[in-house]
Amino acid sequence: MGKGLTFTIIFKANSLNYGEGIANISELKKIHRGNGDVLSFASRQSLRYDIVRLGNEWFEWNLNTIDKSKGTLQFKDDVTIEDSVEMDLFGYLKTGKQSIKRAAVVRLSHAISLEPYRSDMEFLNNMGLAERIGETANLANIEQHESLYAYTVTIDLTRIGVDQDLELSTHEKVNRLHQLLDVIKLLNRNIRGRQESLAPLFVIGGVYSIANPFFLGRVNIEQNLKTWNLSVHALKDVLETTFLGNKINEDTAIGYVSGMFHNEEEINSLPVKTGTVEQFFEKLKEQISSYFGVTM
Repeated sequence: MGKGLTFTIIFKANSLNYGEGIANISELKKIHRGNGDVLSFASRQSLRYDIVRLGNEWFEWNLNTIDKSKGTLQFKDDVTIEDSVEMDLFGYLKTGKQSIKRAAVVRLSHAISLEPYRSDMEFLNNMGLAERIGETANLANIEQHESLYAYTVTIDLTRIGVDQDLELSTHEKVNRLHQLLDVIKLLNRNIRGRQESLAPLFVIGGVYSIANPFFLGRVNIEQNLKTWNLSVHALKDVLETTFLGNKINEDTAIGYVSGMFHNEEEINSLPVKTGTVEQFFEKLKEQISSYFGVTM
């Protein structure tokens, strides 16, 4: 069994991450590509925030871990990865006479839109409140973008639950990873009065001999009139990748929601096991449990 877990997810959502804006215009965070496309994105920090938020709401992850006595917000000196799933998964920095740093075990990419932003705007005002007291309404404009997005998660399994001289039980390591997968499977984001679902419509990945984001930048879509095709050409090529003499397709699986992509036959023809998103995550949990030799 391998030592690294990685998967790339496609989900559909609306306007996920805003910057500071200009005047009364709220601007989406965007990336400009060389071909002229403008892509909106949700930053890896925003994904991390919502993973930790739901980890606390659903699994009671400890958030009473922050201190500001050193003049900057950071994790408390006496809090360890045993006390904090967040510190275990996403690392920390504690400054002082001798700073202590733990690199993130769970690595996230930005969630970047797979469809270009076309300058859609929404006009807003607070007329309902203003009319109550006979005042003039305040006006605002916000950028809007409904799109498919893709992001990648990469986890070094050998570093979960291990920090300096501290090592958690294998049962606790597996439990934390299973909770993380459950959060990502049903991930959502609260923004501007909306709750957007970031739950996967498509996911590809598995457990490998190394922690490497094999499918980052390889998952894309082709728009065909009013339907979307998943671009399988790049996936076919990356599935031919070998490490230590083994092709990664042997350890790769795909999960997708039926009816979302027009070319499901092409997806099913890829040299990997395909199924539902639920089956994909259950398979990952089995692989994690097997790697650590734990029955959950």
